[in-house]
This record gives sequence, structure tokens and C-alpha cells, in this order.
Amino acid sequence: MRKKILFGIRLGIFLFLSLFIMIVGLYIYAFFSPKLELKNLGKIYLYDQAEELVFQGANQNEWVSLDEMNEDLIHAVISVEDKNFYHHHGFDFLRIIKAFVTNIFKNTRQGASTISQQYIKNMFLTFDQTWRRKIKEAFLTVELEVHYSKDDILAGYLNTINYGEGNYGIGEASQYYFNKQAKDLSLEEAIMLAGIPKSPNRFNPIADYDACLKRAMIVAHAMLENGYITQDTYDHLFQEKITIYGKEELHHSQMIQYYQDAVFSELNQTKGVPLSLMESGSLRIYTTMNQDTQRQMEQIIKDYMKDQEDLQIASVFIDPKSGAILALTGGYDYSLSQYNRATMAKRQVGSTMKPFLYYAALENGLTSSSTFYSSETTFVFSNNQTYHPSNYNQIYANQDITMAAALAYSDNIYAVKTHLFLGENTLVDTAKRAGIVEEILANPSLALGTSELNMIDFATGYVTLASGGAYHKPYLIERVEDLDGHILYEHKKKNEIVLNGNYVYILNEMLTNTSNSAFNTYTTPTALSLASRMSRKYALKTGTTDTDCWSVGYTPDALGLVWVGKDDSSEVGSIASRISKNVWLDTMEYYLKDYEPTWYETPINVVGVILDALTGNAVTNSKNSTIFYYEKGTEMRNQLPS
Repeated sequence: MRKKILFGIRLGIFLFLSLFIMIVGLYIYAFFSPKLELKNLGKIYLYDQAEELVFQGANQNEWVSLDEMNEDLIHAVISVEDKNFYHHHGFDFLRIIKAFVTNIFKNTRQGASTISQQYIKNMFLTFDQTWRRKIKEAFLTVELEVHYSKDDILAGYLNTINYGEGNYGIGEASQYYFNKQAKDLSLEEAIMLAGIPKSPNRFNPIADYDACLKRAMIVAHAMLENGYITQDTYDHLFQEKITIYGKEELHHSQMIQYYQDAVFSELNQTKGVPLSLMESGSLRIYTTMNQDTQRQMEQIIKDYMKDQEDLQIASVFIDPKSGAILALTGGYDYSLSQYNRATMAKRQVGSTMKPFLYYAALENGLTSSSTFYSSETTFVFSNNQTYHPSNYNQIYANQDITMAAALAYSDNIYAVKTHLFLGENTLVDTAKRAGIVEEILANPSLALGTSELNMIDFATGYVTLASGGAYHKPYLIERVEDLDGHILYEHKKKNEIVLNGNYVYILNEMLTNTSNSAFNTYTTPTALSLASRMSRKYALKTGTTDTDCWSVGYTPDALGLVWVGKDDSSEVGSIASRISKNVWLDTMEYYLKDYEPTWYETPINVVGVILDALTGNAVTNSKNSTIFYYEKGTEMRNQLPS
């Protein structure tokens, strides 16, 4: 027994000495190795479709020394990330052992990386968990420790770490979030910044202020435990909401940042780009942005939204041939609200849902001159429930009107009758085929756009109409490269036909009637006020509810969607509708100014017949006549199919 004990002691001593010699040898080898060249991390670049630089996520001239940093920031970072930073030589062995034991007994995944290890990981390594990577990390950490002072390492770490929203380094983050130099941060601002690197996309105050604050209190508690703040100071932190500036000098406008945020969101969902490069920011991202149109759209919005403090706006303009997003804004002023209404909000789409209904009608045997009687109507269902939709301003034809007229006037009675005639699920199925993925509930009011949809998702369906029936998912990123020019991701264009081209063409022709004076009869088409300013033929549909105003229209070369409303979903007045229409038209006209006016080629199986716009009968008044389009063989079918 005694021999076994002695053997165990000798074995333990041997292993300890062997490990000690290995560690000493490692440090000696690292000392005589070439000095590790530190590099400024966080170089991330966004380019527009002309490959001109739009946004630079890091500026190498903004290196901030420790002397130029707020002491509270340094104390906060050390407390929460590595409290023994100035006392270890790259590895906190007690912390490693504690994390190892905790992970075994509590089945968790606690980490024990020091600031030195994190710096190495961010600069030189991928974020995978292989043993090869861990061994390399350990060796490089030793090299870092023997060649550089602790202050150099900490300064390097703070100048390269990811602080979210495309910001790398404390200099950029301080300016972006608080419009301050790093030395001028308040205690609370310093604590908030110290908490962000744990999860930059989640804990930054723009993405989620409450989550950022919760993380900040964890940082503050670590500072309390390490004696950097008193209990009284801790108890009185964050009594008032901290002002988030959310802007940087490199950004030349308040709205273009919504586009940038949308790009970073798409990047996070892109397969093929290593997580390590997303985290470190060593990327060149080539986007679909038409920078000239983006800036002009913003100016147009500013002109029309002037003095409209309670209104918000979202817009997206797309190349329907590919789905490339040319311009986008998710709000009026990014410095006041970073909520991206184009990519995140869901709003009622109103009558802009009707084109999908009338496509379904054409596909199911109705024609552009099929008629329903338009009058005030109460729909009664088998369960004795009733539905009483109404037209705008209570204006009714009180006679049969054509589908083309119903679309031009946005007649709600005609739409609901068509919807119920086809069956409520028909519109749902058609919208899904067109590319809309949000849940749409089948009910009588769906034809009037009572479902709440996201703008980008809704735009997908309209891209299908604008492309003649081909599905193209809207996208913002053409390709992603690392800083050496290696292509990591490239958008693959698809051209899947999902809708019948004949019916899409007929529908697109009907959508031009919203600005067609031939339909100026008992009421006026919904976009007739824009007609005199249109330089070309547009397919256009407006949608107005008590709370939401939409304008959606297109040519073969461009598609635009504009929404105006209030964040609290309270009622909007007629000014919202006018803003929506004018922003849409002025932006479309600007983008298309160098394009020859074009329209869709008439399919070989489609014919046109001149008829009375309102009734679809033979022409009696040339002023109110227009061309109705039909699939060959259906041109005389004015009534419902048998």
C-alpha cells in the first residue's frame, strides 16, 4: 500500500515537473520566435451596385490608446471579461478549472477565455471548437504575452472587438452610440459598451435596449464585486434612459442606415460566409444599392414628410428582373428610431391585396370585363354572421361594373363578391404561389387587405407580377468577399415561372387603369391625380385603410412600394395617402429618367378589344372607351363563367 502511495506521489511530481518544463519551454520558444504582428481588425466595407464604397465599418486612423479611454470603461471590461488580466500570463488556470468543473456538474458551456485569448481568436483564428484551433490559440496567446505589454494587449483588444451595428473598436462604438470620444463616456455609457461584445447583435442598445441594459447590470455587478464602484453607485445606475445617438460621421444620411442594417441582417442569414469573418468584420460586401436613387428617394421623402412629426414611412424599390433591392428605408429618421419598418414591421396592406385576387379570378374563368353589381351590400353567411364592407366615401355605381373598372376605382363590393365567388382559400393560395410566405388567414375581409404583412415579403409577390410571372426573392447582397478578394458568397439568380404569363399581362394592363381618364365616370380612378406627371405607362395600385396608406406600382424595369402610417396604428388622414403616392411616383420617375419607356410584350395568346370602360359593352362614348385584354377565345365572355 505504501509503495502505491509513493508511486502515486512520484508520478504526480513527474507529471507536474513535465508540465512545468513544457510550459516554460513554450514561453522560451515563443520569446525567441518572430514578434507576432498585430493587425487592426474590423475592416468591413459595403459597396453599392457600381462597386463604390458606401460604408466603411472601421477606420484604422481611429486607434484609441488606453490613455484616451475612460477609466470606467477599462475597469468595466476587465471586471466582466477577465478580472485577473494583469496578474496572469495569458491563461487563467483557476478560472479554467472552475469552468471545467461547472460544465461537468451543471451541464453548461461556460467559457474561461482571457482577454489575450479573445484577442488572438478575433484576429487570427476561426471560431470553431476543434483541438487544432485550441492548440494554435494557446501558442499564439503565449506569443502575444511574451512580446507585448498588458496595456498593449488590452488596447488592441478594445480597438478591434465587435460592438455591433457594423462598429469595430471602442472609438467607433463611442462615436456611433453616444456621439462621444472614448475618454468622455459617462460611467453608465462605459458599462453599456463593455457588455456589448458578449453578443454584439443582441446586446447593442439599438438592436435591443432592454437586453443591453440587462447585460449592463451584469457588468456593473462585476465592477461592484471587484471594487471599482460602490454599492451606492450600483444602486443608482440607469435611473433614467440613456440617450442613444446611433449615428456616425461616415454615414451621410439618416435613412441609408436602414439599408445597411438590412444588409447586415441578410448577411447573418447567408450560408457560405464563415461565422468567424462575420464576427471579426473582415469582409467586403457588394450590395444591390443604387446609391443615387437611394439618396434621391431620401430627399423626396424629406420634402413630402416635412412637418409630419407623427407619421412614419417605409419604402423599397426593386429591379423586378432580378429582385435586387435598389433603395430602401425603414423610417423617416434613423437617429430617432432604428426600428426598420421595411424589414420588421407587419401592417395591413389594404386594397393592394386586390391584384392577387383579380389574377386568381382571371385564372378561374373570369375576364377583365366580367361584371358584378356594385351597391351597398351586407353579406350574410350560413352561421347568421354578417359582413358589411363599404366603398371609399360611400360611393357606389348602383349598376354592373367590369373587373377593370372595379380595379381602377378600388371598389370593395366587387372585390368581396369576387373573393366569395372564388372561395376564400383561392386568394390565399394565389398569394402563396406568388411568393408571399407570411401567414394569411382565409376570411371574407381578406380581399380588402386586412391581413398584416411585412413589406419585403409582400414585395416578393409584386415582383412576381412585375416580372411577368417569374419568382425572384428580393435581396440586398450580390456577393461577399474576404479582404484578400476570395468570393465567399455570390447571389444565384433564379427564374422560376410561378404564374401564368397571359393572365399576369392582362392584370398588369388593368392596373394601368388606376390613372386612366377613360374611367372618370361616376367616380375617379384612385391614381388619376398622378397621370399628368407620369412619363410612361405604370401598373399601379393604392391601398388605404384607417391606419395604413400604400402605393405599389411598377414597370418592367422598376417596382416601388411605399407605406405611410403611424407606429401606434392610430388613424391617419388624407395627407398620408398623398405622401405615399407622391413619394412613389417621384422616386420611380427619377430612377427611370434614363430609361426608354417600355412595357410588357403582348403574349401571342392575348388580344385587345375596345369597349366601354364601366360596363364592358360596345362603345357608345369614345371618351369612356378603353382596351380590354383577353386570352384568345374569351373576349366575348362578359358574364361569369358557367
